[in-house]
Amino acid sequence: MQLEYINKNNEYKTIRDVLKKEFHIANRFISKLKQEKAILLNDEPMYIDKELTLNDKITVNIDFEEERTEKIIPIKMDLVILYEDESLLIVNKPPFMPVHPSSSHFTDTLSNGVQNYYDTIGLKHRVRIANRLDKDTSGIVVFAKNAYVHECLIEEMRKNIFHKEYIAIVDGIWERQSGTINVPISRKEGSIIERKVSENGDIAITHFEKIKDFGNCSEMKFILETGRTHQIRVHCQYVGHPILGDTLYGKESKLINRQALHAYKVNFIHPITKEKLEIIAPLPYDIKKALASALSNFQ
Repeated sequence: MQLEYINKNNEYKTIRDVLKKEFHIANRFISKLKQEKAILLNDEPMYIDKELTLNDKITVNIDFEEERTEKIIPIKMDLVILYEDESLLIVNKPPFMPVHPSSSHFTDTLSNGVQNYYDTIGLKHRVRIANRLDKDTSGIVVFAKNAYVHECLIEEMRKNIFHKEYIAIVDGIWERQSGTINVPISRKEGSIIERKVSENGDIAITHFEKIKDFGNCSEMKFILETGRTHQIRVHCQYVGHPILGDTLYGKESKLINRQALHAYKVNFIHPITKEKLEIIAPLPYDIKKALASALSNFQ
């Protein structure tokens, strides 16, 4: 995979200008590209401060081979792939599965399965995750197949171009039809996991829309403007409607044995094609069942 630019209008003075202003490549990745001799001027490797002339062609190879991350052991899994091309792999993560290995989950994570898939298709790249989900949250996880695409997605998130939409069931009837929760979140004292609303925390903004009431529950849509750890879960607790089954910020439920939260939709600008891409992961069986049960128990 290559990026290509032809200097037709003398818009940029040097190759460095093209890398920074046209391709928006960060300095760290530029250093890596230089090591790989992946920056070409008229099909020949070239130093990046070389001045350009009219009709010069700058090519950047962003698809060079990499050694896999040592801590991610490839494990065969049945991945539910929602979308794939040479830049992206987008997967529907089941609940109860961590996204990335840790000391307590070393071989049973989504990244283990993706690494095995990469090996199967002969893709010699590191596993790069664009968005993370809690272990018990289901839904869309986006993997970038190279460092350039990963950087582009992170920058889209920073600029709020990458939109993430969640579906959840909350405890109790949510009063308002739509609105925004804008209260900061910080780590809870004495815990490495739990978060709380705190005036000294980081800004956290969640937009919400009620889909439907089911018995003594509401099905909600949440759109994140920021991406704090446990943001939706903490904000739901804050307004008095914790997510159904969320034992950290609410209580157990007979309707579902995990927090009823699903990463339902993402849309963003494809880093290579520059076209808008929208991906949807249908609601999983346990959330559908919980909604049906909530309605029948109330009737």
